[in-house]
Amino acid sequence: MAHKILVVDDDPTQRRLLEAVITRLGYQVLQAEGGAAAIDILESEQGSDIKLVMLDLVMPETDGMAVMERLSPSRPNLPIIVLTAQGGVDTAVSAMRAGALDFFIKPASPERIKVGIDNALKRSTLEGEVQRLVKRRSGHLSFDDLIAESPAMKQVIRLGERAAASNIPILIEGGSGVGKELIARAIQGQSDRAGKPFVTVNCGAIPTNLVESILFGHEKGSFTGASAKHIGKFQEAHGGTLFLDEIGELPLDMQVKLLRALQEGEVDPVGSKKPVKVDIRLISATNKDLVQLAQTGEFREDLYYRLNVFPIAVPPLKERMEDVPTLVQHFIDRFAIEEKKSVLGADAQALELLTSYTWPGNVRQLENSVFRAVVLTDSEYLTFNDFPQISASMGVQAPQTEASDAQSGQTGAGAETQAREPGSSGHAAPLNGAIATKGPSGHLRRLDDIEGEMIQLAIDAYSGHMSEVARRLGIGRSTLYRKVRELGLDHKRAS
Repeated sequence: MAHKILVVDDDPTQRRLLEAVITRLGYQVLQAEGGAAAIDILESEQGSDIKLVMLDLVMPETDGMAVMERLSPSRPNLPIIVLTAQGGVDTAVSAMRAGALDFFIKPASPERIKVGIDNALKRSTLEGEVQRLVKRRSGHLSFDDLIAESPAMKQVIRLGERAAASNIPILIEGGSGVGKELIARAIQGQSDRAGKPFVTVNCGAIPTNLVESILFGHEKGSFTGASAKHIGKFQEAHGGTLFLDEIGELPLDMQVKLLRALQEGEVDPVGSKKPVKVDIRLISATNKDLVQLAQTGEFREDLYYRLNVFPIAVPPLKERMEDVPTLVQHFIDRFAIEEKKSVLGADAQALELLTSYTWPGNVRQLENSVFRAVVLTDSEYLTFNDFPQISASMGVQAPQTEASDAQSGQTGAGAETQAREPGSSGHAAPLNGAIATKGPSGHLRRLDDIEGEMIQLAIDAYSGHMSEVARRLGIGRSTLYRKVRELGLDHKRAS
């Protein structure tokens, strides 16, 4: 899913030129003919999807400075690139102080525009990731920081917001990798315990003989190896939230002590002579059916009812496929920065593959698949072929392109080329990747004609992504653009 960029300029010619350049780079473009129209778009429902603004400074009525002043309180992290025909040091300084991230003198070259947009989006993504990490560490992560495009996840968010308004015990149910801990952190971040300790315990990862000590603590010398006092996770979470993940893995003897701790609001550290009062908000999570475990005697029924006061079921990823494109773009942005790669997004065929897969490992599996693809790709857009494990598990092959049809030997009427007569204008698009070397007269065609059809074939095959086209043809981007102009090719037809 390509990023949306808003172009704001009162000159329609400048808007069209910028749209052409930005579209070739693989982004979606929205246009505003003035400052007032830009503010209306940015403050509307679709405004939250805009990731960058290309803003003309000099416009009638509402100018660029006024737009930045209006946006500063509500969208302080929205990257803005300022455009002006009257450049100067004072103008640049004023724009930067008003919140602009970069500054272009019109007309800017396509290369300069590309560098500016890439740097702005990378910086914005990096700042967003840092902000999320800071929120997560400080206990202020909120539901606004979660990706929830699907109706199923929006219902989870609604329940989580209601749960955050009280101190009620919560049980989050869902398969491994669906994001149960993120939901728990968001609940704390929107509760009155925001900023307080958030202590996570994976009940399935604790050695059986250490469960009591880790949860409730121990006194020095209370058992062999207890060389120092340990306060335990309950006391660590005092005043904040204790998140017991995979609660179904807790041994039965510890379930009794956990139930008492929850009922009495106090814990008995190993070797201690008196209990210790604790004030915690408990959130539990499980990927198992606790009702079935209770029926078989593997989980205490009384503890289940104590934990399951406010249940929240997080659906598997296959039941919220509307989230996949946004999650994919989020992971691409993050890993592209971490791995120092220039990956901008995923193409249509890759997204079709990813939204058709059932994802047994849920969001965690999707995250790891995108990570692998970003590390291995050399292109600006992830393609179907960057996910071989997914396509192999589904038993599907990459969709046939025109070029691959030609290589597979398809002939006949479907493989014929509309050859251009010598001296005629315009280039006919080659069908099925076949390029005729001779014209209707039987003579060899002009080299320019064949070269034009080859370039057009590559543009169509790679969906108008000019960086990939240039790489596949073995020429530079500037050379490619020059030939497109000279040969009169349609570089937007497949984009």
